[in-house]
Amino acid sequence: MTEQVRCEARNLKTLVGDELRFFRNWVGQPLTTGAVSPSGRFLARAMAAPVDRASTGAVVELGPGTGAVTRALVQHGIAPARIRAVEFNPAFARLLGERFPDIEVIVGDAYALDRTLGSCSGLSAIVSSLPLFNKPPADRVRLVEQAMDLLAPGAPFIQFSYALVPPVPALEGKWTLERSRWILRNLPPARVWTYRAVA
Repeated sequence: MTEQVRCEARNLKTLVGDELRFFRNWVGQPLTTGAVSPSGRFLARAMAAPVDRASTGAVVELGPGTGAVTRALVQHGIAPARIRAVEFNPAFARLLGERFPDIEVIVGDAYALDRTLGSCSGLSAIVSSLPLFNKPPADRVRLVEQAMDLLAPGAPFIQFSYALVPPVPALEGKWTLERSRWILRNLPPARVWTYRAVA
């Protein structure tokens, strides 16, 4: 067996293991595990794309799960030491720490960023895989407000969803909203929403 075949077999085993982990967690905790499987690589790349590689601040990832978007951020050129991952599920947090030993993994509530992250500001990006549609609209707006307070001027809050409408609408005078095309090579198809504070 060649090294390439062994590598492909390991990758397939990891992918299947992640699918099963996600599904089990979704069955047990559908409100905190918002999907039955991890983000696909095309969605993960679309989530990482708006992050400015030349920026120097920390990049916070909310709800990283098994690390699909984390991997895309690293492949996009974000140094692992700049990534702070906030994961509610302790089992996912442990797995993430094993896979990415150089990132800071925080077991905590991503909907309470001020409490979970402490006093940090000037972030280069916040990348969220949280199941926002499982929360009331007021909680979603509060999350984006907290994010805008922590981000450097012009830095993005990036969120995906499977819905036709954004999880949080643009708010005149507060933040703008850009939407991606549908990412059809994801199951289910998804869209990336990028929020930026109005200067």
